[in-house]
Amino acid sequence: MQFFANLVLIVQLLSALAIIGLVLVQHGKGADMGASFGSGASGSLFGATGSANFLSRTTAVAATLFFGCTLGLAFLSNGRTATSGSDSALDRAPVTAPAPAASGAAAIPGAVVAPAVPASVAASATAN
Repeated sequence: MQFFANLVLIVQLLSALAIIGLVLVQHGKGADMGASFGSGASGSLFGATGSANFLSRTTAVAATLFFGCTLGLAFLSNGRTATSGSDSALDRAPVTAPAPAASGAAAIPGAVVAPAVPASVAASATAN
């Protein structure tokens, strides 16, 4: 299972780098005005408008792949492959009841409570 999670993580990182590269290569909307006055965009590898369609579609595919990998990693990080009923983090949390205070002094925060002395020890201390 760990191998599959690492594989999904590698695919996610590669798709993120592809998105960054593809977005940086694309022209903005303001570049269209300069292309109409002969900036050389018509002599590109894909033609005047072919690169916009190819790059935007490739970016959309990479973004979809990135989103799918993100969902897959979230699912794998949960530690199980299928949900079982209403099992939640609150259902699995241990429930501990606070210990009742022995005396009024114990209820005061920071108060030091003297340990209880057994009756047999107290009786022998008074006999001597």
